[in-house]
Amino acid sequence: MSNTDILSRLEQIVAPPVAAQGLFLEGVVMSGPPNRRVVRITVDLPDGPGGVGSDALEGLTRTVSDLLDDTDPIPGGYQLEVTTPGVDRPLTTARHYRRNLGRLVKITTETDTGPRTATGRVASVDEDSVTLDSDSGPQTFALADISQANVELEFRPRAKGAPHGN
Repeated sequence: MSNTDILSRLEQIVAPPVAAQGLFLEGVVMSGPPNRRVVRITVDLPDGPGGVGSDALEGLTRTVSDLLDDTDPIPGGYQLEVTTPGVDRPLTTARHYRRNLGRLVKITTETDTGPRTATGRVASVDEDSVTLDSDSGPQTFALADISQANVELEFRPRAKGAPHGN
């Protein structure tokens, strides 16, 4: 059985419990040599801002582990990881932008004169475009024109006289 067949079977197995938890199946990836495979199942909220709680991930991990034990779709041993997309995930769909409403993002588009970047907070999203609130005012970008976009990490500056954190 090819890796493509295994991944397809894994998606069929894990999609129902992911949906039953009210989550979105972002992807299933298998890596490593056959004797030390890692199966990574990435889930997210279906839409809008917020996060997936650790209790939901823990419960889903148990459910998926039991299902994989029962169906045995992967020859040999493997390590199972059920996770959420990290903040470094590229933003490629309208859903990704809706998941980051209010967050600071950096968008790059290709123009006739070369790449153009803009940074601002995701203000609104529809199926074809995203609007950022930036220092220079609202800017709207067609999703089809965006070549790269990522959430920008924000760190709060330490208040004057505040002790250093751990």
